[in-house]
Amino acid sequence: MGYYDVAQVCLNGHVINDNYISSPEFNQKFCDKCGAETITDCPKCKTPIRGDYHVDGVVAIGHQYTPPSYCYNCGNAFPWLQTALESAQELLDIDESINDSDKALLINSMKEISKDTPKTEVNALKIKKIAKKLGSDTYDAFIKIAVDVGTEIAKKSLLGS
Repeated sequence: MGYYDVAQVCLNGHVINDNYISSPEFNQKFCDKCGAETITDCPKCKTPIRGDYHVDGVVAIGHQYTPPSYCYNCGNAFPWLQTALESAQELLDIDESINDSDKALLINSMKEISKDTPKTEVNALKIKKIAKKLGSDTYDAFIKIAVDVGTEIAKKSLLGS
């Protein structure tokens, strides 16, 4: 049986240390990529953020840790997901090529692709279809955010692979 270490992640989602307890020498109070404060637990319920999974006698090579989008204990979104969704909304607010109904649908679909559910791929396809109405610069930035927050299924659908 294994156990999860604790992860340290900045408020913008940069992983500082996925072995906070096991390797404290890598801990930082602030992110060296963006300067944001770092956290090790859910801001809502204070449950530690799951980091690397350790199994005695097993060494994982080449594993890239990705911070979770949601707290496994209370289900709330972590700050980095909220920031990404807010950024997507800002992009849509400055683009005048789609109506408010399409903007709302895009943001709702963005939230849904951050979850691994039967609706994930459907919402990724909605994003692909509706986002084509955006200006090219807005489209590129919006799709990048969608890929960043999306599950693996959503990423494949959005990138066409």
